[in-house]
Amino acid sequence: MLKATLRSFLAHKGRLALSALAVLLSVAFVAGSLIFSDTVSRTFDRLFASTAADVSVQPKRDLVSARASGAVQTLPAALRDRVARVPGVAAARADVQVRNVVVVDRHNRSVGPTNGAPTLAGAWYPTRHSPVELTSGHAPRGPGEALLDADTAGRGHVRIGDTLTVQAQPGTFRVRVAGIATFTTTNSGAGLLYLDPAVAGRQLLGSPARATGIAVDAAKGVPADRLRQRVVAALGADAGAYDVQTAREQARSAAASLGTFLDVVKYVMLGFAGVALLVGVFLIVNTFSMLIAQRTRELGLLRALGADRRQVRRSVLTEALLLGLVGATLGLAAGIGLAFGLIRLMGVFGTNLAAARMVIGWGTPVAAYGVGLGVTLVAACLPARRAAAVSPMAALADAEVAAVGKPLRTRGVVGALVGTAGAAALAGCAAATRTAPAAALLGVGVALTLVATVVAGPLLVRPVIRVLGGAFPALFGPVGRMSQRNALRNPRRTGATAAALMVGLALVSGMSVASASMSASFDRRIDKTLGADFTVQNANFMPFTRQIADRVAATGGTGLVVPQRLTRIALRLPDGKRVETGASAYGAGLDDVVHIDYARGGSAAALADGHLAMDATFARDHGVRPGSVLPVDFPGGRRARLTVGALTEQASTEGFGNQGGVFFGLGTLERYAPGGQDSALYVDAARGTRPQDLRPRLERTLAPFPQVQLRNQTDYKKLVHDQIGVLLYLVYALLGLAIVIAVLGVVNTLALSVVERTREIGLLRAIGLGRRQLRRMIRLESVVIAVFGAVLGLALGLVWGVCMQQVLALRGLTAFAIPWGTIVAVVAGSAVVGIVAALLPALRASRMNVLAAIAHE
Repeated sequence: MLKATLRSFLAHKGRLALSALAVLLSVAFVAGSLIFSDTVSRTFDRLFASTAADVSVQPKRDLVSARASGAVQTLPAALRDRVARVPGVAAARADVQVRNVVVVDRHNRSVGPTNGAPTLAGAWYPTRHSPVELTSGHAPRGPGEALLDADTAGRGHVRIGDTLTVQAQPGTFRVRVAGIATFTTTNSGAGLLYLDPAVAGRQLLGSPARATGIAVDAAKGVPADRLRQRVVAALGADAGAYDVQTAREQARSAAASLGTFLDVVKYVMLGFAGVALLVGVFLIVNTFSMLIAQRTRELGLLRALGADRRQVRRSVLTEALLLGLVGATLGLAAGIGLAFGLIRLMGVFGTNLAAARMVIGWGTPVAAYGVGLGVTLVAACLPARRAAAVSPMAALADAEVAAVGKPLRTRGVVGALVGTAGAAALAGCAAATRTAPAAALLGVGVALTLVATVVAGPLLVRPVIRVLGGAFPALFGPVGRMSQRNALRNPRRTGATAAALMVGLALVSGMSVASASMSASFDRRIDKTLGADFTVQNANFMPFTRQIADRVAATGGTGLVVPQRLTRIALRLPDGKRVETGASAYGAGLDDVVHIDYARGGSAAALADGHLAMDATFARDHGVRPGSVLPVDFPGGRRARLTVGALTEQASTEGFGNQGGVFFGLGTLERYAPGGQDSALYVDAARGTRPQDLRPRLERTLAPFPQVQLRNQTDYKKLVHDQIGVLLYLVYALLGLAIVIAVLGVVNTLALSVVERTREIGLLRAIGLGRRQLRRMIRLESVVIAVFGAVLGLALGLVWGVCMQQVLALRGLTAFAIPWGTIVAVVAGSAVVGIVAALLPALRASRMNVLAAIAHE
């Protein structure tokens, strides 16, 4: 039996190659994502470990707020002297490093990373922990000189002697590039600017008496853990205000922050792997089912010669095992290539990883072979069961095709039950009033309706394809009629072939409806809420220097300017919960630039000193009423008790990251969290000045600040559409992968079908069917199968899209839109897919020798 199995596998290796390709793709994405994330993690672990001081003292970070507010948490620089006296300290320095600076050249062009990474500015202290070393020029001396990293200098065409403008939180200043430093470790993608330590505190923090941390080098033979304990003891009662960490602890903390980025990359790639696996299962099931149907006589002979059911089933599963081994091995190799490509791509965006240090952990091959073998064995279980059921008498039968006319009643019952459960879950999603249960019901409903459609798909083949191919006889005559009947001949095969394409199209159509609805909702919200003529925002939504607001306000023709700042706060609510969330602070004149619907109170009460506003639904859920006094934790450890002055009817006013829609006045924020930067400016033209006349003036004013952009309502809508488009492009990429595998499935099905119908094709050719007519017949069969899959996928996806929109409506995105252009393009594209998939099988069929085909058994 083993010899027969191996010979059978090698005899059909060409047919199984397409199935192996599906396994290869899924394994490649799994292996590639694991190798890439492991390599990045290991590389940055080495970077953090080599550049971190033995012990560091930093301000306590209770809330992650630096990115949102632009405020820099500091400590007294004089703390350095206190730490330096600790026994075991070889050296201690007051460190200055800020991340929210912008560097521009004399042409007002930004000099810095283009990948969204920050430009870090700090004091130049060359130590054994420095990530760079001075390679040309000299160290910065005095307030007018700076050191720039070589990667940033090369990208911005900056040379020694050039003058740069640095925009920092305290203000703008000019520096001359005195030297260039080269990375000695991995370049994380950030830009580095170094200043003379004597002036860094004043120019970057606004005061020479402040620092962002104290870096401590341990004396020889003093363990870092012991030195940390001594530093904590020396700080005494003040130790609770600081984070004192060893180099290992700093590296672990930095790695945890990096893990968020790696998780995004990993989940995206695993999403591709999941789609490849799901679609590949249909392909493998179909391939094995057809091979077993064509080998009915062979299996019957094996049974007649004494092979029992278990041996036949084991033979089929062994073939699947061999297929999985080949696919997983090739997929692992492809995954290594994919990871290498991602590493090189990171280099294009400024993060230089050493491809020679690629990390392939033991878990990667285990996962690769687990996925490859698992998917093929699971997919082959049902065909193996059918093979074991072949009777020894089948060896005497003339027909090789088995189970074509087997009733579909069981499929119908199972599909109806699962579909009913899925429909009930989707109905519950549509009727839900809270986001979390609605999203959970949506996930259950999507999974169940997908399974139901796959199971019951063959029942839909005859009625749907009769409609889709109804015009074929009139348009193409007997060839059209035969193509339609060929697609109807085996509903199971047709349903399984179309299912691969259906999955991808259901995903893309559902997400297209959701994204179109989001775009329409944001358009409606922008029209309703944004009353300002212009908004000024950072290109990547980071905060910017207050100097920009002063320049904008001083521009001729400018009327009202309302700044907005973001921060992180922690609310202690009456129901006992502590909620960390984002919050906004606005300047005076909010009602003139933003239209807010209030359930209670108004902007005057919301922006009053010591007051706040929040979403009415959030307030009701947590027992908050107008006049309630809430304890609020601000960044830097400051605490306040703020009065609820107003309730709004606009959930998620500032997007999904602002739970509760909390906002307050700029004076309140300055009292408890001073030093922040503006995240947006809302600008109105002065009375008598037209917005179109003001715009060129503002653009000239903002020319020295390339990090910010001036937008009107139309520009703002385009920005939102582009952001939503990023998600949609990812879905389209998933669709592309699904289509590639679906094409393989259609090619495989038609190729095996041509082999199965060899004698039939020979007889048709003998009675006068031309080669061109034969190719057209196979192409039409392929097109009708592909369009059938598209119709099922679109119908399912539209239902999913409607339910997704209901979930979005609970977040305030109430508009509903269907992207008809995308739907038409998908249907047309599915027909093209069918034509492309049929090219090779049709060509092969047309080249058959007529007499040999008639004599085929």
